[in-house]
Amino acid sequence: MALPPRKVRERATRKPRREGRWKSQAHLSFVRSFHCAWPGCQRAPIEAAHVRIGSGAGMGQKPDDYRAVPLCGSDLDFMGHHAQQHAIGEQSFWRAYQAASGQSVEKLIDSLCDASPRRKEIREHRNG
Repeated sequence: MALPPRKVRERATRKPRREGRWKSQAHLSFVRSFHCAWPGCQRAPIEAAHVRIGSGAGMGQKPDDYRAVPLCGSDLDFMGHHAQQHAIGEQSFWRAYQAASGQSVEKLIDSLCDASPRRKEIREHRNG
């Protein structure tokens, strides 16, 4: 028996990818070298958690790597701060962080960028 003709599928038009996303494994490794940013937390492992708030990245787009901060991952007994950030929503999580630490997440990001071994590249990307 012969197959019927195949239907021609029209491709959905995708939004073009955001250009200029800054990536750096060296900076992410640097971020992971710190303890969890949550005040008093000494848990491991540490993950480089990307902060979307204020990044300009849309849904499904990862922010620049310089917008990563150290947050602990989950283990069997504890939902890590990285998972909590996603579970309660970034706005709520970072408001609670500011109340607990006395500094904004933007200040944390700026401090990490200033100390990063890739700080020159980060400055060029942010200002360029």
